[in-house]
Amino acid sequence: MYSLRGLFAFLLFVFFTNNSISQYFHVGPQVETFFSSIDDSEQPYSLYLPQDFDPEKSYPLVVMLHGAMSNHRLALRRVFGKTNLPGESDAEASRYFPEWEDVEYIVVAPYARGTMGYLGIPEEDVIKVIEKCQKDFNIDEDRIFLTGLSMGGGGTLFIGLSRPDLFAALAPVCPAPPAEVFDLTENALNLPVAVFQGGADQVVNPEGTRQIVDELRSLGTLVEYYEYPDVHHDSWANAYENGNIFKWFDGIRRNPFPQRVRYATKWYKYSKAYWMTIDKLTPGTLARIDVEFTGPNQVVAETDNLEAFSLNLKGHPQFDASKILYVTIDDQQITSLPQYNHSFHKENGKWVSQRYIAPVIAKKKGLEGPLFEAVNGRHVFVFGTRHSEDREEIIQRKEVAKAAADFSVSFGSYFDQNSTVNSRVIADDQVSHFDKFHSNMLLFGTRETNSVIAEMADKLPMHLNSSADSLGLVYCYPNNGHLVVISSGLPFWTYIPEDGIQPRGGIRFGSPKGALALQGLKDFLLFNKSNHKVIVEGYFDHDWKLPQEVMEKLKSYGVTVNQQD
Repeated sequence: MYSLRGLFAFLLFVFFTNNSISQYFHVGPQVETFFSSIDDSEQPYSLYLPQDFDPEKSYPLVVMLHGAMSNHRLALRRVFGKTNLPGESDAEASRYFPEWEDVEYIVVAPYARGTMGYLGIPEEDVIKVIEKCQKDFNIDEDRIFLTGLSMGGGGTLFIGLSRPDLFAALAPVCPAPPAEVFDLTENALNLPVAVFQGGADQVVNPEGTRQIVDELRSLGTLVEYYEYPDVHHDSWANAYENGNIFKWFDGIRRNPFPQRVRYATKWYKYSKAYWMTIDKLTPGTLARIDVEFTGPNQVVAETDNLEAFSLNLKGHPQFDASKILYVTIDDQQITSLPQYNHSFHKENGKWVSQRYIAPVIAKKKGLEGPLFEAVNGRHVFVFGTRHSEDREEIIQRKEVAKAAADFSVSFGSYFDQNSTVNSRVIADDQVSHFDKFHSNMLLFGTRETNSVIAEMADKLPMHLNSSADSLGLVYCYPNNGHLVVISSGLPFWTYIPEDGIQPRGGIRFGSPKGALALQGLKDFLLFNKSNHKVIVEGYFDHDWKLPQEVMEKLKSYGVTVNQQD
């Protein structure tokens, strides 16, 4: 009897191990979820599996990004060319999936927190959905495609251009891109792009889209542009009609080893393209590299605002690991011994063949700022209870932290979306060891009012004096391998409108309040009464130190600056 039970258990194990994918998912359209460690939430995405889905077969993947005031369910319909029925609202159309023609693609449409754009948390959600698909299915890594409409078209450009080696092609439709896109257009050198636009679009200016297309073409990008005369903002009906987008993707494959790589970035977060990785830059300053094989084992590189990079050449058809690599960097010739990975960095103004190793306390990937990055990973908002037994005062401190944790977006009287980010808001005496070592912390108050700030006071670079009631100070700083944000005095979203003055923070989608007001800020900001009345702002240097002139300016306004070694 025991052996029969053991045999039965073994057969069940084999069955579920080999058939878990086919048992869990069904063919056709469906809605799935992934776990977000950012706020410990389940996030939805729509998924389509071909009718003859075979878990052993390799499939291309299409990622579809929805527009503002839309969702993942509508996005899946749109990419298959299914618009709403006459008189049907988006709410009604979201309730079901109509029948459509089958394609030999796996298709996903992330919800991406609704209408927050595709920077920050929504961007992380999109990448998580792609990673989950790669885990759940046999995805052809050379056939991952990105498309989207309106806000999602802008997200297609930003996510695609910041990670060009992840995708085989991009297809933005009536794109509304964030400002960051315009620094990245040269990254599409090896990335085919198809752009679709309505000629009478009054939401996304056709002239702006044409300028993007012209710039891409001037940089050598393979671009196809389709403009539909007399079509307004719903150009997706034309772009996605009859499965057109899948037909355009057919036959396109990513080349993981292009002869030439051209890449621009401001951040370590986006530091890799194909066989090149940037190892040292100045976060917040645009760095560029243009590196090309001019012959077997011969590479020429031109750089700008860049101090170290590596080449991972294993598998490149122009490279023989048994032979010396001859490299010319900014007109300086260097030879590198036979190996697969070749690293170079500047030493006393000259390039040397040696790997750069970042110091323990230095800006690096995951620990570089700016302020907004603190909420794009796992985070917690912390209000202070120190030196106060007044219940009303504690409640007021808590309300400030709660307001900061509100990711709601608003377009005046036209559209409101409640926060889709489930941030934790806790008191300083509730902060756990796990929080301190596994989360970014946004700390509100001063060392006099918040015990967590007081605990690390000697390690922090500056403190706002409690008497400075008209000032607001906010900055990020490394702590236990994560970021802390210190917000003292007036909250960083404090904004008093003036004629001709726009709110700070670079908000694209939503009002400039709460955590979204951090978007577009640098590493630190000291302001007077309103956040556009800047006293001093900027970035810490590569070793997380303040420039001397900044220290003097801070001191002149009564900010205590700790001595930095």
